[in-house]
Amino acid sequence: MKIFAKNIFWAIITLIVISALFSLLIQPGKTPRLITLNELAEKINAGEASKIVVNENDLEIELKNGEKALSKKESDMGLSDTLRNFGVEPLALRQVALEIKEASGLKFWVGVLVPALLPLLIIGFIFWIMFRQARSGMNQAFTFGRANVKVFAPFKNRVTFEDVAGLKEAKQELLEVIDFLKNPKKYLEIGARIPRGILLLGLPGTGKTLIARAVAGESNVPFFHMSASEFVEMFVGVGASRARDLFSIAKKNAPCIVFIDEIDAVGRERGAGLGGGHDEREQTLNQILVEMDGFERDTNVIVLAATNRPDILDPALLRPGRFDRRVILDLPDINDREAILRIHCRGKLLGKNLDLKQVAIRTPGFSGADLANLTNEAAISAARQNKHFISQEDLFSSIEKVILGPERRGRAISQKEKELIAYHEAGHALVAAGLKDTDPIQKVSIISRGLVGGYTLKLPIEERRIKTKSQFLAELAVLFGGYASESIVLKDISTGAASDLKQATDLAKSLVTRYGMSEKLEPRTFGETEEMIFLGREITTGKDYSEELAAKIDKEVSVLISRALKAAKRIISSQKKALEALAKTLLQKESIEQEEFQRIIKDFKIKPLKA
Repeated sequence: MKIFAKNIFWAIITLIVISALFSLLIQPGKTPRLITLNELAEKINAGEASKIVVNENDLEIELKNGEKALSKKESDMGLSDTLRNFGVEPLALRQVALEIKEASGLKFWVGVLVPALLPLLIIGFIFWIMFRQARSGMNQAFTFGRANVKVFAPFKNRVTFEDVAGLKEAKQELLEVIDFLKNPKKYLEIGARIPRGILLLGLPGTGKTLIARAVAGESNVPFFHMSASEFVEMFVGVGASRARDLFSIAKKNAPCIVFIDEIDAVGRERGAGLGGGHDEREQTLNQILVEMDGFERDTNVIVLAATNRPDILDPALLRPGRFDRRVILDLPDINDREAILRIHCRGKLLGKNLDLKQVAIRTPGFSGADLANLTNEAAISAARQNKHFISQEDLFSSIEKVILGPERRGRAISQKEKELIAYHEAGHALVAAGLKDTDPIQKVSIISRGLVGGYTLKLPIEERRIKTKSQFLAELAVLFGGYASESIVLKDISTGAASDLKQATDLAKSLVTRYGMSEKLEPRTFGETEEMIFLGREITTGKDYSEELAAKIDKEVSVLISRALKAAKRIISSQKKALEALAKTLLQKESIEQEEFQRIIKDFKIKPLKA
């Protein structure tokens, strides 16, 4: 908008300058003077007029002194009669040359026809616009059931498997597909049948769409992609029509690949709605099932689909002959995270001493999309601070921003509240350092981020997919570290521990009811999980135990919470000096990194104990 206004301003200035130049260069001529018929009669009688040109009712007068004048006569009378009525003598009028100009024929017909034809032309233009819109609507109606399929351009922003870090097993599965499309004869001669459908399963951000684009970049065959939500319309039958059109296009261009993103939009288990067999999603799913089952044995069309909700897909969609191969995309491990970071750091200016391995260590559980966001946030932070490259501190700060949110240094807090937050976070960190089976502390901060007033960042040293009971109990005690610190040192408790208490309660319940880690109850799960299908799938948990057993479960949960709180209070009470040192350092510096944290607690010779 600003650029448009600027252009308009300069255009006006230019026009004004040009007009001024022309006004200086061109001298305006002397315009004829307008006189009355009385004055004209006097000049004729005086012998001053030399020529009169009659153009309809306009009179152009030339005087003997060279001056020109204009006048008008009466429309119903001739010039001679008009001048005679004004007392012009016939002898004087004969001395004046009279010239009559006839009106042009074009001007006459324009004056007659335009008033009659202009309304008709306007009405005709309105009807033309209406018919054009109607014709456009008819064309849209005829193409309403066609698939809005997109053809992947292989040479525009091409992505290959080299651009996808990790996912070795997934790449191997898909390389077989690419090889089959390139050399189908090799597989068909030996009697092998390539899977017709391949389902990409993984959490959001693990790279399902990216690896599908890589398949398109690696294969030299047409690649059609379409979102599953584009099948569904408000009119019943449109989705099924688009599914037929999509597979018809694919068969004509075989060998090729069809990619359907977010297939759970139409692939939900049938019977999930109130519309029965006339539900639009079910109609679309039925058509997809028929089309996939209708492929001939030698049809070289492979369907890729992506979803992060395999639990809600219809069983008929997952049976052999349709999506009979499933490719799992896991969250990246530490080596894969480092490789992903290197890919996303391409084209960015990095510091010389930057260590991406340390960033990978601090990002367990991050997906590929999270890591891409992390590197972008680091670049934005460096640019905002007018740096010439991205430093290690920018990447570390971006980790915390992705996990917790942006810093809120401008948040106004009192000194008393700041002190409370310092002792609270120091309590968490001290309990974590005083227990075995806890993850090492990476950072402690009382700087507000997102919705939290402060935070204690602890991350595992190695990748871990299974957790033991001792690790859970240690984590439970760490959650009570802030609560114990407030109650022992400050002799009061605050609402700052509310989130910790909720997490601790949920964890203790899971230990008893889900993981069978209770010492007095038998190793079994408590609570029956039911999947109810009504307007979609809902998961509800019902009681499958008696009220007497429910009381025992509550008692066991309380035992675990009490045990964890006692462990936290024992460490806080025995290490008050270490707690004071941590809290004072936090009040001075606001943040403590891992190296400084280890140096502070080293002086107090804290020996980790069992929770």
